[in-house]
Amino acid sequence: MDLATMTGMLVQGFGTTLALFALTLVGSIPLGVPIALARMSRFRPLALLARAFISVLRGTPLMLQMFAIYFAPFYVFGIELTPASKWQACVVAFIVNYAAYFAEIYRSGIQSVPRGQYEAAEVLGYSSSQTFFRIVLPQVVKKVLPSMGNEIITLVKDTSLAFSIGVAEMFSTAKALVASQVSMAPFAIAAVLYWVFNFIVELALGAVEKKLDYYHD
Repeated sequence: MDLATMTGMLVQGFGTTLALFALTLVGSIPLGVPIALARMSRFRPLALLARAFISVLRGTPLMLQMFAIYFAPFYVFGIELTPASKWQACVVAFIVNYAAYFAEIYRSGIQSVPRGQYEAAEVLGYSSSQTFFRIVLPQVVKKVLPSMGNEIITLVKDTSLAFSIGVAEMFSTAKALVASQVSMAPFAIAAVLYWVFNFIVELALGAVEKKLDYYHD
């Protein structure tokens, strides 16, 4: 098999990688907000539940979570697994796992906003929701962006874990090609694709961070 054919197969697998990456971000970034707010809630049972959720999701391997979500419908509820079940389990596992990480990042960002900001908003007559979305949130976004960027870049590489439950993303394609062609070239091409995409993500995050420079500490 020539290099062009191998590259084409890897690019096709990279499409699955990108789909998993995009769906994880779309699901986990907003999901992390209510989890973070629950974690900081004064209603202790809710705060403890959110804390337990974050602890379990961050304290157990993502691969194990994928297997649990994939097999639970069959072993717990007797629901037959379908070919689509692997992809669905993979997406759900990635979303809830990264939501737990993002929730802790959000929490640290929210708690870093000085109390005086809330008091000033109250004096100006802002409601709690107005204070959060107009005053607190823009500052939090700027504060947490570097940490978010690290997690997003890690996510690009973590998508390779999807092969463990049979989702044919780029890494699993590269492994199959290495075995069939007895060549390290597929791994090298995959590494370049991962790096190029991560570099693009870094540039995008840098551009967003630059736009937020008008929020000074």
